[in-house]
Amino acid sequence: MTFYNDVMKHREFEAVIRRAIDDFPDWVREELDNIDILVVDEPDGELDPDGEGLLGLYVGTPLPDRSTESAGELSDVIYIFRRPHLQLGLTTGELRKEIVTTLTHEIAHLFGIDDDHLDELGWG
Repeated sequence: MTFYNDVMKHREFEAVIRRAIDDFPDWVREELDNIDILVVDEPDGELDPDGEGLLGLYVGTPLPDRSTESAGELSDVIYIFRRPHLQLGLTTGELRKEIVTTLTHEIAHLFGIDDDHLDELGWG
């Protein structure tokens, strides 16, 4: 049973993310060159074992924690979950803003900014 309005198809959702990435400053986009950004419909049990209803997830080693020993590791991944966004019941314009907020939040984790600091900044 579907409890949300499927107002934004997968392709359009990805287009919002591509436009948001294009709008980031060059120094942010450069750091994203080796990061996989994936839109998936919803997190599986491995990505969201507590069933917290995640909108996004950064998996990897934050830039400040990297060392020469990090060389050769798999690419970091930012997951953006489409259906949990749709379940928020937002208008299309609000949904686009929430997608960008989620992406920005996960990119902040790449730069080593934790959830507590993001909450302080109003990005929690």
